[in-house]
Amino acid sequence: MSNFNKMIKNRHPYMFIAPAVLLLTVFSLIPILIAFVISFTDLNLKGLADWSSITFIGVENYTELFSDDTFLKSIFNTAFYVVLGVPLVIFFSLSIALMLNYGTSKLFTVFRAVYYMPSITNIIAVAVIWGYLYNTEYGLFNYLLSLLTVDNIPWLEEPTIAKLSLILLAVWKGIGINMIIFLAALQGIPRSYYEAAEMDGANRLQVLFNVTLPLLRYATFFVTITTLIGWMQFFEEPFVMTDGGPLDGTISIALFIYKEGFQFSEFGYAAAGSFILFAMIIIVTMIQFKLRKSDTEY
Repeated sequence: MSNFNKMIKNRHPYMFIAPAVLLLTVFSLIPILIAFVISFTDLNLKGLADWSSITFIGVENYTELFSDDTFLKSIFNTAFYVVLGVPLVIFFSLSIALMLNYGTSKLFTVFRAVYYMPSITNIIAVAVIWGYLYNTEYGLFNYLLSLLTVDNIPWLEEPTIAKLSLILLAVWKGIGINMIIFLAALQGIPRSYYEAAEMDGANRLQVLFNVTLPLLRYATFFVTITTLIGWMQFFEEPFVMTDGGPLDGTISIALFIYKEGFQFSEFGYAAAGSFILFAMIIIVTMIQFKLRKSDTEY
């Protein structure tokens, strides 16, 4: 029987995956290929109206990006966000999940919803509230600090402080989803492991570091990868809170790409930037997989 006939005979699995493959191809793979081609051209708003005006310029967009001060600053800012934000999200997500997992009161069920709510709250609503909190003259944070006789802090008006302010906002917003993942992993650990540790005389700290955390390796690896990728594409917070300012002090790579493509209509230049970001994400993800330790079975 030929391969084609075998495929016809066993067509049902292919029929089930066909819609997903079709959607992935049309809305993901093909646009990626088109964007890759565009990154080697000088496509702009004029080129959209008249394709004949589009010129193939090779790697000029890529070389120009690495001499663009704003793009280099966006790389630095993104690295700043990742280095500080990713560990904070993982630490707080895991800590809250552990606390909620050990709690037996119904109040802890309410807190699960409380911690999860920010992650599903509309970013515009979040920006309005946090914009008030960060207001230099009338904001709640500076009012509380004034009670301690501390001078007003320019939360969104000084580049380094603004980056830290956005990280605080993003950590608060990003804890919820990861907390749910850790909580599900914690509840999947068999009780027998804890009973065996208890019989061996292990205290709570020893149980945490020798039983719980090693058995969370799958969840920790998954959360680390997804959080890292998400923070490398850091966009919403600087977009709605600072628009990349002050003095491009909070602009991320994703926001730089958006500005070049949709504000300045330099589509070829923006496409090149997006593939540099894509390459960075792939490299960092591969390093994560390389550093991954052997899995723990349970």
